[in-house]
Amino acid sequence: MTHPHPQKVERWLTLVGVGEDGPKGLSAAARTLIEQAPYVIGGARHVALCRNLIKGEAHTWATPFSTALEAVLVRRGQPTLVLASGDPFFYGVGATLIGYVTPHEVACLPAPSCVALACARLGWAQQACRVVSVCGRPHALILPFLQPGARLLVLCADETSPATLFAWLNERGFGQTECHILQALGGPHEQVTRCLAQDGAPHGINRLCLVALCVPAGAVSCALPRVTGLPDTCFEHDGQLTKREIRAVTLSSLAPRAGELLWDVGGGAGSVGIEWMLSDPTCQTIAIEQAPERVARIAHNAQALGVPNLQTVTGKAPAAFTGLPAPDAIFIGGGGSTTGMLEAAWQALKPGGRLVVNAVVVETEHKLFQAMQQWGGSLTRLDVARLDPVGRLHAFRPSMSVTQWVAWKPTQV
Repeated sequence: MTHPHPQKVERWLTLVGVGEDGPKGLSAAARTLIEQAPYVIGGARHVALCRNLIKGEAHTWATPFSTALEAVLVRRGQPTLVLASGDPFFYGVGATLIGYVTPHEVACLPAPSCVALACARLGWAQQACRVVSVCGRPHALILPFLQPGARLLVLCADETSPATLFAWLNERGFGQTECHILQALGGPHEQVTRCLAQDGAPHGINRLCLVALCVPAGAVSCALPRVTGLPDTCFEHDGQLTKREIRAVTLSSLAPRAGELLWDVGGGAGSVGIEWMLSDPTCQTIAIEQAPERVARIAHNAQALGVPNLQTVTGKAPAAFTGLPAPDAIFIGGGGSTTGMLEAAWQALKPGGRLVVNAVVVETEHKLFQAMQQWGGSLTRLDVARLDPVGRLHAFRPSMSVTQWVAWKPTQV
């Protein structure tokens, strides 16, 4: 069977990346495109840099940006040129526009990104660096990447970002981190300043800046481990906490994949949901907890451990499930014996999703045995004993046994 060729789409939208050196750094092709464009739009700085090249209409982005976006989209099919900063598809307007048009409608001539320029100045291999943005994002997102010997490139919102970043690094125990403030890269006002985070940022920083961080190789005690099972002391809690050894097994059973969503039901201190998100920057968690003070504690722990985007829902499950996006995995650490809980969780779960329930009382164990008979899966008894003093001697004191049910929902054919 033959398939008709898709209708050819006219390229009407051109994206040209502009560096701080303006037209001087543009290729002959880019300069010609700007000169011949009947309609040019971009940031005020970029339009000003290319003013001598623009022969057609010149417009600057309106606010809010949704209005500016509409100004481009209403011209669909008509030749339109957008001036952008550096590489338009690296934290730039290109990534936004492509959500509304097809790649076949767009031609792009990028300039070197700020990351490419920064690595060129510092002699760092781009592939060995992690790029993180604090433009409208909390500093806590950086925490999981602050590993011994790591090199990070932090995209800044403005001239105040380095100072607030350095203060945050000091608070987290990373004051010895080597910092490079790279300003107005590629332009006549380019400047690179080296300091330690504990020294604070100098005055007079250019609004266009980024910070390169080189974490000391000895920064082991401050860095988060890269495997599941963080020490219990990492979490503020009121006793309602999935302990370290059980949590590590639980995360293994939940089997997180990139981009997946977890419902952490009966969130307690939020430990399982937090470590789910730490497994990959694209993983998400919705923690469902009925006690408001615990909801606040979950949010605090998430912020402190580098996953501030964890969502919380204050309410009693399973009623609190209503209206939530379908999860890829569900963990129930408490309340498994609640009437209708397991049924509602299984119903909400996506095909191919995982349901993991931990039980410590026989009433919940009985329900889990019934659930296994209905939906399959496996039951495992987990026992942990810790060494405690007994007078002048020592003995292993067992914790309460945990029965864990793990079930995968069949994939629909």
